[in-house]
Amino acid sequence: MREFAGRIAVVTGAASGIGLELARVAASRGMHVVMADVQTEALDRSAAALRSEGARITAVPVDTSDAGSMRALAGRVDSEAPAPHLVFNNAGVGTGGLIWEQSLKTWEWVVGVNLFGVAHGIREFVPRMLAAAQADANYEGHVVNTASMAGLVNVPNMGAYNVTKHAVVSLSETLFHDLALVCERVHAHVLCPYFVPTAIAQSERNRPSSLTDDEPHTRSQDVARMMTEKAVRGGHVTAADVATLVFDAIRDNRFYIYSHPNALGGLRTRFDDILQGRNPTDPFRDRPDIGVRLREALTNRR
Repeated sequence: MREFAGRIAVVTGAASGIGLELARVAASRGMHVVMADVQTEALDRSAAALRSEGARITAVPVDTSDAGSMRALAGRVDSEAPAPHLVFNNAGVGTGGLIWEQSLKTWEWVVGVNLFGVAHGIREFVPRMLAAAQADANYEGHVVNTASMAGLVNVPNMGAYNVTKHAVVSLSETLFHDLALVCERVHAHVLCPYFVPTAIAQSERNRPSSLTDDEPHTRSQDVARMMTEKAVRGGHVTAADVATLVFDAIRDNRFYIYSHPNALGGLRTRFDDILQGRNPTDPFRDRPDIGVRLREALTNRR
């Protein structure tokens, strides 16, 4: 896609981070942007800021984990046009801790947002995009699902998050193949960012009260949060950089979108493990100091 002006983009998780920057780039290219987020006040502030720059913005409070809420979002978009041209299933939450210490409520929360949120976006918008492509020979659509480098490799002490992001990669690859069977003008992409300075380490602020854990955090969960906060703060690739990379990939119709291509060595090692049938390689082989610190943090008593 090279022509954006006058077309419609839908962005979930649009109040901050990568989602906000995607909305900003889309608006700068003359698109009407439908910004969706569960953070109502932050969404209103971000939408107002973009409108002050002359952007055409529709802000819709949405809980992506809820099918009805996503259906309402799609209905709101229907009132603007037959179908959006760009759909960014970007909303996500982060969590960490030893995998057996993840509560049922945590699983429900993380799977609901990170996986079902993407699935709901696909179920609602892809049929509309396919219908638009059939009705209009000039229509072109792109669906970009935000996964993570954690969807390609398995970082210890991040189990629930890894599982959902691997699922998003699988879902996106399958969507790519499924679309190729039926349409040449609707395309799929998967975004796999690494450590980018966003507020994902503070995801708990948006956790619904119905899924809040009654038990205090475990040591492993506290360690995961602190390590994530440190890694995210130290990220040199910004959310704005990532948004630019995404639009470059849409222009070139490139499926895999990486914020840190130099981090793909871990993926190569993982697939070598699989192909050779060997046990998973120590993820800290090249940085043993990090592995030592993590083990010490997890085994030391309070």
